[in-house]
Amino acid sequence: MAFFDLPLDQLRTYQPPRHEPADFDAFWKDTLHESAQFPLQAAFTPYDCGLATVDAFDVSFRGYRDQVVRGWLMLPKHRSGKLACVVEYVGYGGGRGFPLDWLTWSSAGFAHLVMDTRGQGSYWLHGDTPDHDDTPTPPQIPGFMTRGIVNPTGYYYRRVFVDAVRAVEAACTHPDVDAERIAVTGGSQGGGIALAVSGLSAIPKIVMPDVPFLCHFRRATQITNDHPYQEIVDYCKIHRDHVEQVFTTLSYFDAVNFAARARSRSLFSVGLMDTVCPPSTVFAAFNHFAGDKDIRIWEYNRHEGGGSHQVMEKIRFMQSLAAQP
Repeated sequence: MAFFDLPLDQLRTYQPPRHEPADFDAFWKDTLHESAQFPLQAAFTPYDCGLATVDAFDVSFRGYRDQVVRGWLMLPKHRSGKLACVVEYVGYGGGRGFPLDWLTWSSAGFAHLVMDTRGQGSYWLHGDTPDHDDTPTPPQIPGFMTRGIVNPTGYYYRRVFVDAVRAVEAACTHPDVDAERIAVTGGSQGGGIALAVSGLSAIPKIVMPDVPFLCHFRRATQITNDHPYQEIVDYCKIHRDHVEQVFTTLSYFDAVNFAARARSRSLFSVGLMDTVCPPSTVFAAFNHFAGDKDIRIWEYNRHEGGGSHQVMEKIRFMQSLAAQP
């Protein structure tokens, strides 16, 4: 695999025009207000998975339009006082799995809430949250990228992003979590969701998107043949008359537009040989990000990005938040 995107010196300054609908803010204000009418009903049920150093809780809360969303909360067993909390979103096709799959952050001394992704969890890590829509669903390419894509109000990620904001609010209700020290993170799809939350909620103080997906959709579909962006390409091949509507819908969900509204501190990562989430799409979000920002560049890596090296970078980055009084 050779470098296939822009040279690094151009990536560092790549700031393409944002394609944003005039009612972007109103759309999301109304969307969040609608679900805020329902009580959060966050519940944390102790879950015994045989761990000696971590307390695990089976989480449920009300997300999009009062629909139940699942998750896990992990806390270090030996803790005192309220903890800084990392809320994490899962990569494409994965679900919440088991607490055993998510031990890094609690082992580092943080509270850690993992949100299940509605409808997903059958590709590489199981999930437990069904997807419900209350609008007619037209034909789609198998996967999630084109589910409801002809109308922003019925698009799949509208529901996911509401769930994600509510997951942050759910984390804040736990007595061992410091609501003033919340971070959001995720890799690939999870990174794109984290960026959306950073633009929709004032709660997170830190966002750490790794090789984020859901950024700069149109360019992504034009320069990579890899999935999941290929789902959009395949849809547009057949629904030739829907192409402009497709990208109008996607403009309401482009993480580049959320990044431009974010005010938290950020630590991004990118792999310069990543054909799943091309580097220019990541840098488009990074360069538009409105808050304090930094990025770790993994020159010879693909979609795995920095792997454990990046995890260690993130732990050090989080320690600055945990150190706040």
